[in-house]
Amino acid sequence: MSIHSTAIIEEGAKIGENVTIGPFCLIGKDVVIGDNNTFKSHVVIEGHTTIGNANMFHEFCSIGVAPQDKSYKGEPTQTIIGNNNLFREGVTVHRATTKEVQKTIIGNNGYFMAHVHFAHDCVIGDNVTLANGTMCAGHVHLGDNVQMGGACGVTPFCHVGKGAFIGAASAIDKDIPPFFTAMGNRIKLKGINIIGLKRMGSTKEQVSEVIEFYRVMESSTLSPRAFVDNKENIEEYKENALIQKIVAFISESKIGVPPFLG
Repeated sequence: MSIHSTAIIEEGAKIGENVTIGPFCLIGKDVVIGDNNTFKSHVVIEGHTTIGNANMFHEFCSIGVAPQDKSYKGEPTQTIIGNNNLFREGVTVHRATTKEVQKTIIGNNGYFMAHVHFAHDCVIGDNVTLANGTMCAGHVHLGDNVQMGGACGVTPFCHVGKGAFIGAASAIDKDIPPFFTAMGNRIKLKGINIIGLKRMGSTKEQVSEVIEFYRVMESSTLSPRAFVDNKENIEEYKENALIQKIVAFISESKIGVPPFLG
């Protein structure tokens, strides 16, 4: 373990093996840190925060601090961070409120570029990549393998499905189905994340069917919800697991999905 002389480690904090804590870092009393983590400098970790193994926190990250929510009254809600994540300069992760499961959760293998923000009660999957300045408001859920360009903003309670790709400077105010691409302010559906599907090991036949399904849905006069709720439209795709995930996501969406870009 390497702790710089200017770092402050409050009594009660639990720190694993081979952890490096750089200059002017602050580790709060209720923080639990796993093995092989690195905190560069000026990193603040507060609240009931649990951090897994092999994460890297660059300068001026702020993790587990109180949420920006007027209803929060200091309850001991949690921040949970998994393994092997990279947090670049100025990333902020706020602890949860009491409105859901009382946990803000970050998965594994994330790549979060400078000034990314995760508000209270966010649930972030594995292998997520967010470019500089992307902001997730409270209660946002991002599935595994989601990628977003820089300066995106996700409004409260939005869900972005597994493997979705969002173009830079997009304003996401609707749910984005799995494996879709989307862009714009306000966000609109653009196509299928073909490269992402291939990287996730999908077969050529599966990907071709997903593209076909997207094009048929896009050309329909029905909304995406109405389209998937019509069993005749999805009958021929019942053997494609990827399409079934898309159908289930759209059917279960509480705030709806965006229109097509056209």
